[in-house]
Amino acid sequence: MGVLTPLRRLSDSVNQVAIVVCVGCILTMLGISFTAFLYKLMTGSTLSWTYSLARLFLPWIGFLSMTISLRYGEHVAMTLLVRSLPRAMVQVAAGLCLAVIGLFALMLTWYGWDYFISATQVYMVSDQIRIPSKVTAIVVPISGVIMLLHLVHGFALLEHFLDERDAIDELIDSADGEHRL
Repeated sequence: MGVLTPLRRLSDSVNQVAIVVCVGCILTMLGISFTAFLYKLMTGSTLSWTYSLARLFLPWIGFLSMTISLRYGEHVAMTLLVRSLPRAMVQVAAGLCLAVIGLFALMLTWYGWDYFISATQVYMVSDQIRIPSKVTAIVVPISGVIMLLHLVHGFALLEHFLDERDAIDELIDSADGEHRL
C-alpha cells in the first residue's frame, strides 16, 4: 500500500492540471471567437483564420475531459443492471469494468503513440499560421497515460457500484443518535 498513496496523489495532481488545461483551452477558444466577433463588428470583414485555429483546441478539450470524468466517476454506467446483480457478481462486474477501462487506456496509449509518431500533416490555419498535426495528435497517448494513472484509485472510480442502501442505512442510524432539545 506504500506505493498506492503517492500514485493516488500524483493522479489527483495530474487531474488538476488536466482541469486547468481544459479551462485554458476553452478560454482560448472563447478569446479567439470573441476576437473574431469584435473584428467583424469593427471592420465589417471577417478574419479567415479564427474558426480553423479555435477548432484545434477541441481534441484537447475532448480527450482531457474524458480523463477528468473518469476520475470523478462520471462515465457511462449501467447502474440499473449492476444494482440488480447479487453482491458477488457486482464485485466481478466492477473488476471487469476496471479491466475494460484499463484495456481502453492501454489501446489509447499504444495506438495513440503510433498516431502521434506518424502525424506529418500541417494544419493551414492561414497563409502565415501553420500548425503541425502533432500538436493535436499528442493528446491521444497523453489521455491514455492519464487514464492508466487514474486506475490506481481502483473501485473508487466506480461509484455506481457502491450500494446506496448501505449509505442510506448509515445516514438513518446517525440521525437516530441525534438528540434534539
